Amino acid sequence: MASFRILSKSEQFHRNISSVRRQKGVLSMQYGKCVPHPRVCGCCFSTSCPRDARFFTDPTEAVKDIPDGSTLLVGGFGLCGIPENLIGSLLKTGVKGITAVSNNAGVDNFGLGLLLRTKQIKRMISSYVGENAEFERQYLSGELEVELTPQGTLAERVRAGGAGVPAFFTPTGYGTLIQEGGSPIKYNTDGSVAIASKKREVREFNGIHYVMERAITGDFALIKAWKADRAGNIVFRKTARNFNQPMCKAAKVTVVEVEEIVDVGTFAPEDIHVPSIYVDRIVKGAVYEKRIEKRTVQKGSLETPKPKRKADLLRERIIRRAALEFQDGMYANLGIGIPMLASNFINSDITVHLQSENGLLGLGKMVKGMGGAMDLVASAGTKVVVTMEHSAKGDKHKILESCTLPLTGKQCVDRIITEKAVFDVDKASGLTLIEIWEGLIPDDIRACTGTDFAVSPNLRPMQQI
Repeated sequence: MASFRILSKSEQFHRNISSVRRQKGVLSMQYGKCVPHPRVCGCCFSTSCPRDARFFTDPTEAVKDIPDGSTLLVGGFGLCGIPENLIGSLLKTGVKGITAVSNNAGVDNFGLGLLLRTKQIKRMISSYVGENAEFERQYLSGELEVELTPQGTLAERVRAGGAGVPAFFTPTGYGTLIQEGGSPIKYNTDGSVAIASKKREVREFNGIHYVMERAITGDFALIKAWKADRAGNIVFRKTARNFNQPMCKAAKVTVVEVEEIVDVGTFAPEDIHVPSIYVDRIVKGAVYEKRIEKRTVQKGSLETPKPKRKADLLRERIIRRAALEFQDGMYANLGIGIPMLASNFINSDITVHLQSENGLLGLGKMVKGMGGAMDLVASAGTKVVVTMEHSAKGDKHKILESCTLPLTGKQCVDRIITEKAVFDVDKASGLTLIEIWEGLIPDDIRACTGTDFAVSPNLRPMQQI
């Protein structure tokens, strides 16, 4: 005797739509009508076949059938919202040859860093190496394949995979190694490139160049959620949603570990982040460390502040000038470092909406990854301001006629702020000096700049908030 459960309208909608994408049901949807799946004979009810999530008490049981060579979509951002118990279970099963799709690989002794240490990961598809020294060491020594992907592009590739979209076009990465190809995926032991990224297709839409990116799907998704109800619907807690939500929809089998399992109806249908149609296995995690990568605590009021060094004062000069870029009502996307610190000096009389994330491109001896930098500079119609020290160690020029390092973005900068000067950048005419630090003259700036520039007739002292 078959058993039935009355579904809410929300569950009916998600289950019917999802049966099309995942083709795990016996029906497909066509212009709002249910029609038999072409591989199924006979008449059917207008519903999908039963797909209740299986509940496990042991996380190892939930992942023990993952075979060698699998592609795993692993949720989390840094150490926030990572499936700690499921990762630990993979250490026990010993599965090898993993292609791990995740924003980054945790740290040396936590998160995916544990699987790197045991050499269970063959390839990382990620946007950021971060502070993981073992990740960097394995990559540079040729022990690990790494496909670095801009953060927004990585998120969209996964989302597209879950939506059944095979590819899409994005302006992010045009004119860089992402588009041109040649970015090292794997090194030989002698430092030469064994595998390089392939050139991307480019098309022009409305005068803007776009790069084609292919969707990402996985064999299994390992997800960390906050709560699941007994029907298999899940919700996330705050920023722990990150990559977890789209990854649920882009894998053949989705395994979710949660902190709590509750009765159906505990959270309203409209509050469900991922409906049960996308969830195959659920396990309640026994222990969560929820480690913090860099813990910062407020100094006591009685502590004597350390005297500022010369380098600190020069850095603060850049920060105080960058803070003048904020205007009332502005939406500002801040890169890590000086841009984030500049937000501490926003005038109390104005309102600025801030979003901040990691982001830099370093493909040399130090490998950090694209992070979100490529996404920040590729946004059309925005003003891109670069804050930087004017010269590198040994007084080497950092502002050059042409870049010698791989590009983060092509012809995207509108203003440069250093401790010595402020330049406006025009795509056709180049640099124009508009502000200069007290006591310096244009010839001083020319001596420490690796390219020519014009001087504004309205040149003024460098401003400070």
